[in-house]
Amino acid sequence: MKRDRKIAPYGSFMAGGGELYEKYGGLCLTTDHTENISLISGCLRASASFDIIERHLTVGGRDLCFFFIDGFAKDSEMQRVMTHLLQTGKIGTADEVMRGLPYVEVELCSSVYEIVHAVLSGQSCVIGEGFGDKAILVDVRTYPARGTSEPDSDRVMQGAHDGFVETLVMNTALIRRRIRDPRLTMMHFNLGGASGTDVVMCYMSGVADPSEVRELEKRLRQIKPDTLTLGYQSLAESLVRRGWYNPFPKIRLTERPDTASSEVLEGRILLICDTTPQVMILPTSIFDFLQQTDDFYFPPLTGSYLRIVRTLMLVLSVIASPLWYLAVRNAAALPPSLSFLVPDEPGALPIILQLLLVEVAIDGLKIASMNTPDMLSNSLSVVGALLLGDFAVGVGWLSEDVILYMAFIAIASFAGQNAELGYAFKFVRVLTLIFVFGFGAWGLLLGGILLVFLVATNTTVTGRRHYLYPLIPFDLRAMARLALRLKKRDGENVG
Repeated sequence: MKRDRKIAPYGSFMAGGGELYEKYGGLCLTTDHTENISLISGCLRASASFDIIERHLTVGGRDLCFFFIDGFAKDSEMQRVMTHLLQTGKIGTADEVMRGLPYVEVELCSSVYEIVHAVLSGQSCVIGEGFGDKAILVDVRTYPARGTSEPDSDRVMQGAHDGFVETLVMNTALIRRRIRDPRLTMMHFNLGGASGTDVVMCYMSGVADPSEVRELEKRLRQIKPDTLTLGYQSLAESLVRRGWYNPFPKIRLTERPDTASSEVLEGRILLICDTTPQVMILPTSIFDFLQQTDDFYFPPLTGSYLRIVRTLMLVLSVIASPLWYLAVRNAAALPPSLSFLVPDEPGALPIILQLLLVEVAIDGLKIASMNTPDMLSNSLSVVGALLLGDFAVGVGWLSEDVILYMAFIAIASFAGQNAELGYAFKFVRVLTLIFVFGFGAWGLLLGGILLVFLVATNTTVTGRRHYLYPLIPFDLRAMARLALRLKKRDGENVG
């Protein structure tokens, strides 16, 4: 096919503005059928990619050209559309053909930018003789997707067992199924430069804070990321660019539609990113991480007990080893009733080195377990930990007391679901151990000050709500709901 015009590749259109976008963004189809085909084919670089299909049909002596991506278009639906067009026996204007197509999502378009973006998103483009400067977009796309099975990171003993997947439309449908209210708003954005990733901001109009909605919408329209191939993580780094030294998470994630729906009904805002099953919940405070879905599938008394235990475990995961190390350093000052805290055989290495060594070893076992085939991962993690711990004690490197306390900390760190929060506590715990080693009891106080400083100075995405809310500003009712699993009253959603 003759191509007289030199067309820039599609990446130029999606580069996020600039000279190339200004040059080609306003380009439209012409009334010349052959030129239109050459134009779209050149933009899509159909001759260079095997999966971009350029399919021609002759209907009533006129040419029809289809552009679509193999793997995105439903074969049965494409065949039905083509069969219908062949059976009509004639081709009229674009508007006449569109009105006669037996399909739900059909529209006319003349913008080259929009046509190319639609095709690369999975839609099919139809260009025909007699269509003039219009093309027909038929949304016959389907994305590869796994089943909506329960996420491994957030399992519950009772309740729903479905979860978000990597397909945006399926995720929004899972929320729509639970919230059948016209106030539920799904605002669409296309971000990510070359990746052209679809992002949806979900909120309840009249329930969510309007200032939060406006601020987040403004930020989404202002950011110009090169790509969002890493899904929510790429989007989070584009929204929050400061405070890299602060390890505490600024965004709460969930893979559960019931949790996300409950948060929306309470006035939170969701960011749903295509190609990732994690949904971002905004705004977030540190106390939100103390909640889990199971709390609300149990009666209030049981749910409150589970939440209190979880909070205590997370607190102990931060202070247990520094407190024990401080007690060992000041063994002479301990009363006889606490003498059992001092190990009889402290081991060949100093206690501080033993604690830091086991901290690293635990992470090493986690990494090894993640990179091990599923059928062997459990055996490796359990047997490896037992063998390494037993041999280390046997040869005199480590004390049995160190193994005991670090094993408790390793278990306590799994009380919270958020891995980022767990590592934030770990970094604070390690620094506190070093402070205690250098300054004794003052080091423990310094570690506490560091923890309070990092939490208090951590900012939320929009910056309109404090990270310590409802402690700062103080809200007694909200604080009670976070501390305890209170019974839901009529007209109030707790979740």
